[in-house]
Amino acid sequence: MKSLLEALEEGRLIELPEADKTKSLELLSHLIEAVPDIGTKSDLMKGVVEREAQSNTAIGRGVACPHSRSPHEGELLCAVGWSPSGIDYGAPDGKPVHLVIMYYVPDSERNGYLKEISALAKSIASSGESIETVSSLPDIHAVREKLLDWVGLALAGALPDAKARMIKLEARQAIAGTQPAVPPMMIAQGARFIPFRLVLWQGGALVLCNDPRLADALEKTPELGSKVAMAREFDLPDYRIAMLSESMFAGNRKEYTAIAIQMG
Repeated sequence: MKSLLEALEEGRLIELPEADKTKSLELLSHLIEAVPDIGTKSDLMKGVVEREAQSNTAIGRGVACPHSRSPHEGELLCAVGWSPSGIDYGAPDGKPVHLVIMYYVPDSERNGYLKEISALAKSIASSGESIETVSSLPDIHAVREKLLDWVGLALAGALPDAKARMIKLEARQAIAGTQPAVPPMMIAQGARFIPFRLVLWQGGALVLCNDPRLADALEKTPELGSKVAMAREFDLPDYRIAMLSESMFAGNRKEYTAIAIQMG
């Protein structure tokens, strides 16, 4: 359950703003491609759409597991979207899809992908609940908690109880530390996603991305280091900035992987 746990910890669980299958798949593809080194390796959306054309990935009971395979090396990654109203996904049981779990599957992780899906199904069954529970949850925070409970059950089946509880506790703490200090943004149609890296030090900032306008806006932002320290998400004119991960380096320098959402 490593990739699902990481998705919850790193903020790759979102409320889908529209009950549209294609737009939802595109949004989740962008979230995965924002992970460093992924976006340059694979057209994830193209792979997902091609696989959907071969076989609908809705597995019934309100869940779909779209995925795209890649010949490149790397880790199994996922992003999760929750639709309160449900998506007309063409599921075999005719029910709308409320939970979309999208996977990026390198060749070396094909078995890992199948094991993770199987472990999730077994943990839900052992909880005495149904995956359909997510259709009636009140908000994205409740969805996150429910998924974390199911991941905890899956870990408990594979690890000693004490270690499973420790991992689950650490995950909750990590998730709590990445909650935005401002209300989550509804992502509008036509939004553009720009992955970037940010290096901060005392009195300075360096932005590494392919969008010169974004780089200029960030580097000219007063007290950028303070903004990042205060909140994992914040707004600039025309952009919502979300920090995904942080690394410390010598000289009190910090490097962040992040994504900018430019409103269309």
